[in-house]
Amino acid sequence: MATMNERLRRTMMFVPGNNPAMVKDAGIYGADSIMFDLEDAVSMNEKDAARDLVYEALQTQDYGDAELVVRINGADTPYYHNDILAMVKAGIDVIRLPKTETAEMVTQLEADVLAAEKKFGREEGSTHLMAAIESAKGVLNSPQIASASQRMIGIALSAEDYTTDMKTHRYPDGAELQFARNMVLHAARAAGIAAFDTVFSNMNDPEGFYRETEYIHQLGFDGKSLVNPRQIPMVNKVYEPTRAEIDNAKNVMNAIEEAKIKGSGVISMNGQMVDRPVVMRAQRVMMLAQASQIVDKEGNYIEE
Repeated sequence: MATMNERLRRTMMFVPGNNPAMVKDAGIYGADSIMFDLEDAVSMNEKDAARDLVYEALQTQDYGDAELVVRINGADTPYYHNDILAMVKAGIDVIRLPKTETAEMVTQLEADVLAAEKKFGREEGSTHLMAAIESAKGVLNSPQIASASQRMIGIALSAEDYTTDMKTHRYPDGAELQFARNMVLHAARAAGIAAFDTVFSNMNDPEGFYRETEYIHQLGFDGKSLVNPRQIPMVNKVYEPTRAEIDNAKNVMNAIEEAKIKGSGVISMNGQMVDRPVVMRAQRVMMLAQASQIVDKEGNYIEE
């Protein structure tokens, strides 16, 4: 079972790999993860140039604390191996495989990434993986895909190809994605990795975007894939914990400290034992509160 790196992944922003300005400026918007796209956003005759552009940017640009992800071209394309070689050499954090349908596709990617790490002297295992689920077959196989490699940090639902495969299209209420969302989310949780929801591309419908983001937050997704930097603060707002949630989390953290001071293995709060899921939830609330700049690193409220 993979263990998810303890980091927030509320927002994963798509950046077309063939757009020099966007590639250069991707770090200024505050996305938790930046995903450079060498696949769908790039036409056939620009694939090599886009790969070179992203490679150079990874050598020269400072993207701050953002997790750096690249969506490579699929294993059935002539670009796949060169994409892996260039991105592993560049030291990318995560390689995202499009149109993943089987665990074997992840196993093959892992072997190809390992070979590239050895070739370029990168630390073995340092390049992480994620899979995009884009078809009925991928959705049904998502539990096996999610647990196919120790390198996996997450799986993402990609709705456009999936709804086409299902002979439907996107609807405002999202009913067509209910099963896929729950399947992908459960697969991720069972494997101990992150789950990313699909993009919402209609920038003229902020109410719809908020509604969908609140829904996937309620389900338990770690975050959302985005196509526009304007969506980043909108997602962060939805994921921001309430004062009541923060106060409760602070009480849990104080109870943990008290138990440590007493040398007690049992954490109690208001006479009740605090079990592990409550502790984990409190830790995540405090991470979100810090990221939202509501509290400082010590957990004290930052004055408005």
